[in-house]
Amino acid sequence: MTEKMTISRLASAAGVNVETVRFYQKSGLIDEPARPYSGYRTYGSDDARRIRFIKRAQLLGFTLDEIASLLKLEGSQTCASTRDLAARKLAMVEAKLSDLLAMKTALATMVSRCDSEHPGANCPIIQTLIDD
Repeated sequence: MTEKMTISRLASAAGVNVETVRFYQKSGLIDEPARPYSGYRTYGSDDARRIRFIKRAQLLGFTLDEIASLLKLEGSQTCASTRDLAARKLAMVEAKLSDLLAMKTALATMVSRCDSEHPGANCPIIQTLIDD
């Protein structure tokens, strides 16, 4: 039998806050249980597992829409679809890394120029941004 938890216990078990649980409910990522006569909705361990899945996917850069797609694929025989989604995300990450590396190189060059220029001259960083 699965443990029944209040929303605050669910949030704690999943490592999020209560507002995150409510946001996921409003986003359709997790179901909102019906309110019983006692007035307190209860959640099970599957709900906590699903929230942890969502948080891990977010840490990997998946958007909430992409996570919704992943959740639809969960448990079915659709490994190829899941792999394709992850491969697209990987390509996006690689492109961002390439952009970040170019930014790093440009900034390092600017800082180096600034360190080697005479103190009274125009700022080489500002001049580079104006010229380029």
